[in-house]
Amino acid sequence: MDDFTVNLHRRLPPEGNLVWSPYSVASALALVAAGARGRTLEELTRVLGAPPERLRLAEAAAPGDAEIRVANTLWAHAGLTFEDAYRRSIADLPGASVRVADFAADPEAARQAVNREVEKVTNELIRDLLPPGAVDRRTAAVLANALYLKAAWESTFAERDTRPETFHGARGPHEVPMMRRTGRMPYAEADGWRMAAPAADGGVSVEVLLGTDPAAAPPDPGLLRTLRASARSVRVALSLPRFRVESRVSLGECLGALGAGTAFTGDADLSGMAAEPVHLDRIEHKAVLDVDEAGVEGAAATAVVVTLSAYSGRPVEFRVDRPFLVFVRHAESEAVYFAARVTDL
Repeated sequence: MDDFTVNLHRRLPPEGNLVWSPYSVASALALVAAGARGRTLEELTRVLGAPPERLRLAEAAAPGDAEIRVANTLWAHAGLTFEDAYRRSIADLPGASVRVADFAADPEAARQAVNREVEKVTNELIRDLLPPGAVDRRTAAVLANALYLKAAWESTFAERDTRPETFHGARGPHEVPMMRRTGRMPYAEADGWRMAAPAADGGVSVEVLLGTDPAAAPPDPGLLRTLRASARSVRVALSLPRFRVESRVSLGECLGALGAGTAFTGDADLSGMAAEPVHLDRIEHKAVLDVDEAGVEGAAATAVVVTLSAYSGRPVEFRVDRPFLVFVRHAESEAVYFAARVTDL
């Protein structure tokens, strides 16, 4: 999932704090790809970096001791003919379900129903995923993924060691609550990047990356894999800000720029999904990531709106006191639950 994560991350807003969930977006696109055919499927597969069945989404939804909740829901208009084979194929995704929503008669009630389920799954961290007007009487379906993850550090940060320190952010130097812990953890350096990766429960790795250029884009996927492969367990004196970031992004233009534009046009081939011609109208995404002395808590949700095509030794010092990147991932399956950029606190 590294290629997908880095490529889409580079297309998202370039300034300010940012968090999104590659896992959630990939899961939502997997719901689409299950019904895509021809050129549309080829584009989605190329953007994802692999066929959806090879993304190991189900494996990443069961990371041992970490608390995780995943829902993948097809909200279908009752008047549309969704293929039985499509319903069976999405049943293999974690937390899969099919609901009926009367978009034609009451699109606002349908929008609120989708949002309520997302709030429930995400422990109310994600509210109003679909903004007013996101669905209307032309909407044929909404494909929604929701993710909630809570994982405690394997070795916690003592609250008594947290104290104000200077963070050199986008708005200049200022004090933030800086957590501290010294202990063994994976650490690597390569091509101007440094990475420390404290572990959390359930095989969750929290990879914190510092580059020489605070405004730099994420390292390319090959360099990211090099950092992980070369990481060695050493004593690290880690100073990490306590932080919370949240973002909302619309992903249609970004995915189109990456090469998945056909799905958003009348030329979309989603014939494996529905008997009627349909295409994607928009993709809405929200995410929250909260990191403190106890561990990591994050939530994300992605909604794909489908419309009828009739319409258009000495410890290594690792002081995170300037903008940084964070990837929260499941090491075994390589799923990236969250990717965040923190430029200010």
